[in-house]
Amino acid sequence: MKLVYTPIIIFAFSLSSLTSCSSKQSDKKTAPLPGPQAPFDTKAFLAYNPKDGDKKIDAVMQNLHKTRAFNGNVLVAKHGKIIYEKAIGWADYLHRDSLKINSQFELASVTKTITSTAILMLWEQGKLKLDDDVKKFFPDFPYDGVTIRLLLTHRSGMMNYVYFTDDLYRAEHRLQRKGISNADEMALIAQYKPRPFNKPNVRFLYNNSNFMVLGSIIEKVTGQSYADFVKTHIFKPSGMEHTAAYSKAVYDKIPVDVVGHDRGQWRYSVAQNFLDGPLGDKGVYSTVGDLWLFDRSLRSGRLLKQATMDSAYVPRNPMIHGHFSYGYGWRIFEAPGKQVIYHTGWWHGFRHIYLRDIKDDITIVLLSNLSNGSLLKLDDLFNAAGMPIVRKSAYKGNGDTSDD
Repeated sequence: MKLVYTPIIIFAFSLSSLTSCSSKQSDKKTAPLPGPQAPFDTKAFLAYNPKDGDKKIDAVMQNLHKTRAFNGNVLVAKHGKIIYEKAIGWADYLHRDSLKINSQFELASVTKTITSTAILMLWEQGKLKLDDDVKKFFPDFPYDGVTIRLLLTHRSGMMNYVYFTDDLYRAEHRLQRKGISNADEMALIAQYKPRPFNKPNVRFLYNNSNFMVLGSIIEKVTGQSYADFVKTHIFKPSGMEHTAAYSKAVYDKIPVDVVGHDRGQWRYSVAQNFLDGPLGDKGVYSTVGDLWLFDRSLRSGRLLKQATMDSAYVPRNPMIHGHFSYGYGWRIFEAPGKQVIYHTGWWHGFRHIYLRDIKDDITIVLLSNLSNGSLLKLDDLFNAAGMPIVRKSAYKGNGDTSDD
């Protein structure tokens, strides 16, 4: 994406998609997970003594902080247990406020994993079909042939609503402090009919519009706000007590303490604006621990049936470099005997990566509020954790990026 400026600096950027190599398999077995109806012991999952933290991983993270200016929170779990967890650096540099392990970060595009989970829940409940056209829910939607399935896989061909709306607000000198809702954004698209990039299902084109529209469909189908639906049906069942979806259309100031810092420099602290209103493509705020619980909840079948989850992890686009694709709201890395399901995020000074090694049961969560290149230098962390190296240039090519 491009930069979006306000009197303070607003960063609406695209994501860099990281990607991978391979590693030694562990001979340990994953502890059995509780089933959908069994008690979900969040305290046991979150149990961690810093004295027992993995020393190799700690050395990697300290080096990443010192040499690459990583600033954020990290969690690494293996076989159902946290083996490393730490808060590193500032939550708000201006006020010299340090990060805490339960600090809430704007998840940026990691939110898409939650939106896809919600959509697949509604599909399981028979409240929508993946081949339903968007016009079924929004008759004034200006594009033909855009289905839920195409939105989930970034094959809708839509324009990017962030660019369109930012340009519109500037051209018409609209107030940028007040957030717009999903309904407001859908009305703008219906009114102005911005030109799409291409026809539906022509090619993969990563685009925030896809998941903003999915968030809007969730609201239309359920009669609830996106925030209320995911709280009730995803966060509460998963024990994610430090997670919420916040819209600038509802809050004058979103009630979290972690500030995003842009361009790898502390002086560029990012102010929230109208683009922090729409939800679905972004807008969920969470912690490393709660994302670990989300992983456990998905694996145990508390949220979706296993067959549904398996369908979400199927590559739905041509493989890039032979290893990387996109499913239903998840990025996918595949190699012989390996599959890492992950997502990256980059928005308003926040940059993240959330990785789940499906076969070897390894989870890595990195949430950063100093947007720099530190998350492009994770080979040593992947090696220390025993996870494949998730970086496109690990095999061939020049490490090209795609939007986030």
